[in-house]
Amino acid sequence: MGRLLEPLPPGAVQADALSEGFAVAPTHRRRWDFSADGIRRSLEESLGRLGLDRVDTVYLHDPDDHEEAAFREGYPALEKLRAEGVVGAIGAGMNQTAMLTRFLRETDVDAVLCAGRHTLLDGSALTVLLPEAAARGRAVVVGGVFNSGLLADPRPGAMYDYARAPAHLLDRALRMDAVARRHGVPLRAAALHYPLGHPAVTGVLLGARSPEEVRDAAALLRAPVPDALWAELRAEGLLGTPDGKTA
Repeated sequence: MGRLLEPLPPGAVQADALSEGFAVAPTHRRRWDFSADGIRRSLEESLGRLGLDRVDTVYLHDPDDHEEAAFREGYPALEKLRAEGVVGAIGAGMNQTAMLTRFLRETDVDAVLCAGRHTLLDGSALTVLLPEAAARGRAVVVGGVFNSGLLADPRPGAMYDYARAPAHLLDRALRMDAVARRHGVPLRAAALHYPLGHPAVTGVLLGARSPEEVRDAAALLRAPVPDALWAELRAEGLLGTPDGKTA
């Protein structure tokens, strides 16, 4: 919730089909709107596209630059929709921890979706967000567990948080990959299992582009990851938070 798709005039096309962070038909324009009316309209249009009359969970999506509008109008609109039974659980999804922590402290969200901040390479959610969620009995869904691809396939040119991975993170990922291989585990399996080790984390969100990727993810989740792998990563100083603390 928080972005609307508006049709362009006949003959006009969107120059960048990936503008504003997600892909839609080039015949539409994407517009941010965290007002109460914008949230209702966004949900109604989504339900129409899905052919549904309700959804289980909705998140305010990336309200980073619209913080006050999200808290003042967007979130209260979600509370009303939840009370009406149009949606089940409500929350916010972002690539940062500070505002998600504010949602936990100041609202009655059911869950937050934290992308890229509780991974093998970035443990920043461990500092405040995850303890806050655990203390309040709120669910955390973790997205971006591969940090845009580096943890799925560490190699020169791999992406990290939507840009080419810097050399020091590529080196760290390659060293993690070597440890995982010694334990007979693909690095992407370790990256998928790792967030689930925290009691506040109730699920991991993965994107899939094909049935094969869905089957691969299911197989990775079924595969055991030995405790010795985590122990070796910690012993090698590879599993830690950005400030150097051990995760």
